[in-house]
Parts: sequence; structure tokens; C-alpha cells
Amino acid sequence: MTNQSSPAGFLLLGFSEHPELEKTLFVVVLTSYLLTLVGNTLIILLSVQDPRLHSPMYFFLSNLSFLDLCFTTSCVPQMLVNLWGTEKTISSLGCSVQLFTFLSLGTTECVLLTVMALDRYVAVCQPLHYATVVHPRLCWKMAAVAWVMGLIQSIVQTPPTLHLPFCPHRQIDDFLCEVPSLIRLSCGDTTYNEIQLAVSSVIFVVVPLSLILISYGAIARAVLKIHSAEAWRKALATCSSHLTVVTLFYSSVIAVYLQPRNPYAQERGKFFGLSYAVGTPVLNPLIYTLRNKEVKRALRRMLGKDWESRQS
Repeated sequence: MTNQSSPAGFLLLGFSEHPELEKTLFVVVLTSYLLTLVGNTLIILLSVQDPRLHSPMYFFLSNLSFLDLCFTTSCVPQMLVNLWGTEKTISSLGCSVQLFTFLSLGTTECVLLTVMALDRYVAVCQPLHYATVVHPRLCWKMAAVAWVMGLIQSIVQTPPTLHLPFCPHRQIDDFLCEVPSLIRLSCGDTTYNEIQLAVSSVIFVVVPLSLILISYGAIARAVLKIHSAEAWRKALATCSSHLTVVTLFYSSVIAVYLQPRNPYAQERGKFFGLSYAVGTPVLNPLIYTLRNKEVKRALRRMLGKDWESRQS
């Protein structure tokens, strides 16, 4: 299986060296994908339908949920096909679309998580001015900036990556078409692409993460000055869900895009890639639902209305 070649496309090796693991991963990925669809769709519906969730925090959360729906759908169907059968190929067009979409949405998520951290900073550190500072027009602008920056990043980085001189076997040692994997597949000079990847990683991974850490540093200083236990609990409830999501997402992204080039790191990077492609999107709704009283109340109100309508 691993010495097949496809001149019209690529061979996604993924975990083909461990066929027994592939069947287990198929079940895990399929279950996670279905839960992702249900969980994120539910959050979007709650954010739109419940007037009490018509606030900047839930506006950004619904953007994140929609992003996660698109993010997983851009790679999981192909991944399931590869995990289930012996056919591991992906067409050149399919690889190009997957690379462009995955890169754009991944960049958008990095920026959007930063925007959400800044929103939490204003909510905790400047609560009296929150409504005037983070107004609806600004929310739409910040969300639009996140989506546009992801699109620009993909437009800039996708063509040079796809124009690399790939080795004749065209075997991608990964489960999807990503920039680091395609660079490793090249048999020519990749200096420009590696510099481009390093620069984009700094701009869209290191800088956003630094801004998030600075925001939470300011939040921590503000919270430490508070002597009210109730205020402490409120600040923790406001920030804990987002901080958990940031930790899960960025730890996986850093492991993939900033890892050293060696076989051990590459094999480990597959699992981290699987984590932010499948794991984080399915965990986001659970984290925000289980750790957020307002979302749980909105869910109960929606289920209560559905029950009452059925009874009537």
C-alpha cells in the first residue's frame, strides 16, 4: 500500500503503518465529527435564538462554533475515507482545496481566539465601559478582520507551497494536506517556503498567543486586587472556558508548526495535528456548555419550550 504512487494526486500515508490503529481512529474520528456537528450547531442556535445570549462574548463564540464546523468538514470526510479503506489517495485539486481551506480557517481561529481574549480583558478590567467599548459594530469588524486575515494568509501561502517540486512518489507522511507536510515532500530547495512558514507562524501563532497571555496577565492582576469571593468566581467563570480552549488549540498548533524536523517529532506531530483538527472542535462546545451557567440555562429554556410546544 505504501509504495503506490499517483501522478495525478497524492498518497496520504497517515497511520497506514498501523492498520489496527486506523480502525480505532475511524470510530473515534467519526464519533468526534458527529458530536462536533451537533455541539457547535447547538451553540449557534442558542446564541441566535436566546435574547439573553445576544452579547459580544456569545457573538464571538457562535463565530468560533461556525468556524469549527467548517474546519473539521474541510478534512474529516477525507480522513474517514483514508482510515476505513486501503485507498489513501487524494487528487491534486482535492489537496489544493483542503490546503487552502484548512490554512485559512486555522489562521482565522488563531486571530479569533485573540479577539475573544481581548473581549474578556475589557469585560473583567473595564466592566463599566464594556458596553460602550465592545459595541456590536466593533464586534462585526473584529470578526471580519479575523476571517479576512485567514483568507489573505491562505492566498499568500498556498500557491508557493503547491508549486514546490514534489518527489515522484508523492507520498505525504500525514493524514491531510498541510504546509509542513508538503514542504517535507519536496525534493527541491524549500528555503523560501520554510522562511515563509516561519514568518507566518510568528505572525499568526506566536504574536496572537503573546497577546492572549498579555491579556490574561492583565486580567490576573486585576482579579488579585479584588477581595470579593463572588467577584473572583465571576471572573473565573468569564475566562476559564476560553483559557481552556486556547490551551488545547495552541499547544497542538505549536507542536505541529514549530516542531524540529526529525522522524520522532513528525510521528508525534500527526497526533497533535489530529488533536486540533478533530479534538479541539468537539471539545469546544462541551467546555463552553459545561463550564458556562448562561449557556446551560439557555439550553434548558430551549428544551423547555420544545417540551411545552410538544405538549400543546
